[in-house]
Amino acid sequence: MSNTKKGQSIVADVIAPVGTVIGAFATTAAKITVEASDPADNYIEHFHSSYHNAAYYKGGRDWNDYAPAYRFGYDSYRHYRGQDFEDVEHALARDWNSVRAGSRLAWDEARGAVRDSWHYLESNLTGDFDHDRG
Repeated sequence: MSNTKKGQSIVADVIAPVGTVIGAFATTAAKITVEASDPADNYIEHFHSSYHNAAYYKGGRDWNDYAPAYRFGYDSYRHYRGQDFEDVEHALARDWNSVRAGSRLAWDEARGAVRDSWHYLESNLTGDFDHDRG
């Protein structure tokens, strides 16, 4: 009987680490799959490195002014996904002041960044939903 318990202990000692390795591999594989398919992973990095070159950029503004507009674009695109930007622009303009955080941008200044974020998401998800990119 002591041999059986000893044998069971050896099997348990071998199976537990193997299970841990397999679990870690599965977790890593799942994370890689999600990261490869999620446009949000590069979203902020993309705009942070390029906002100052955008046609709508105004001198004297910095990332702290534009970041809330890109965040709002991301959130509003998810909320209104499948609708034309122009069809929901009135609602976006209305909501901008409540979500702009510390941004110094008025809606007419933030509009380009919000719209640009919609285009980024359209091209990195399933297509151009509002058919405004030719």
